[in-house]
Amino acid sequence: MCSWVINVEKAFLAVAANKAAIKDCYTDQNNALKALIMMVQGDLTKPVRQKIMCLITMDAHSRDIIMLLEDQGVKKQDEFQWQTQLKGVYDAEKDDFCFKIADAVLYYGYEYLGNGPRLVITPLTDRIYVTATQALHLKMGCAPAGPAGTGKTESTKDLAAALGKACYVFNCSDQMDYMGMAQIFKGLASSGSWGCFDEFNRLVPEVLSVCSV
Repeated sequence: MCSWVINVEKAFLAVAANKAAIKDCYTDQNNALKALIMMVQGDLTKPVRQKIMCLITMDAHSRDIIMLLEDQGVKKQDEFQWQTQLKGVYDAEKDDFCFKIADAVLYYGYEYLGNGPRLVITPLTDRIYVTATQALHLKMGCAPAGPAGTGKTESTKDLAAALGKACYVFNCSDQMDYMGMAQIFKGLASSGSWGCFDEFNRLVPEVLSVCSV
């Protein structure tokens, strides 16, 4: 992701001298994606195949974003369409990696999450990423709403995976009391992990009021 951000921002700087800089960047990204697809067609071990499949998923989204920037005539890196993308960058001052999206800056968590699959990134996923990261930046909670099975929990977990954070999912029920919730919040606060509360509306009003405080 960091190399993609560097390439796109270099293209923005080169636009003044070369009007086709964004298109050239798209061609380079497309060629890199084709090279990964060629690798998958070969004989690979299961872990390496999984890793390359994740790279293909992310590179396909990166290619589509460059095409969108070209179609919408984006020429500068401070334009809204580019700012709303989750961008991995290296912070030389702190000697650490961070992710920038709109106003939010979130540092990489370095949590070992294994070599698991990644979700396909859709335009709706991008919008949820903006909402969730702005909520985190403002030290607030984020509550994605929608029908069952549409990917609210999975999108939250995928954002956590992208940022290298541990994310614990809790299925709420009316049996949970305020003491149980207190223990969960203590654990999340002490470990710096994210908490994802499924079916939050099932909690009884007394417990919900404690959570909101």
